[in-house]
Amino acid sequence: MLTKTQIINVLKKIPDPELNISIWDLGLIYNVKVGKKGDVVIVMTLTSQGCPLFSIIEDEIKGKVKKLKGVKSVTIHLTFEPPWSMDKMSKKGKEELGLL
Repeated sequence: MLTKTQIINVLKKIPDPELNISIWDLGLIYNVKVGKKGDVVIVMTLTSQGCPLFSIIEDEIKGKVKKLKGVKSVTIHLTFEPPWSMDKMSKKGKEELGLL
């Protein structure tokens, strides 16, 4: 059965195109939901509203998550509420950017 943990493990391997740190460790992923029929919904943000790279990130998320057994569809909702801040980054992400 498809689990949220499986999806998170995929997201941890998808790098931000500019910073080369995973979108998970950057804190860009706000929520992951897995429906009983394999429908995956991901709520995410970007580091800024003017970031032009959403389509690249979205395509990579969809492509990699869809490869998981049991995934029927992937929907990504982009939000800026709450706005992203460095506080949302994981310890690993902060270490990779030299902030710790």
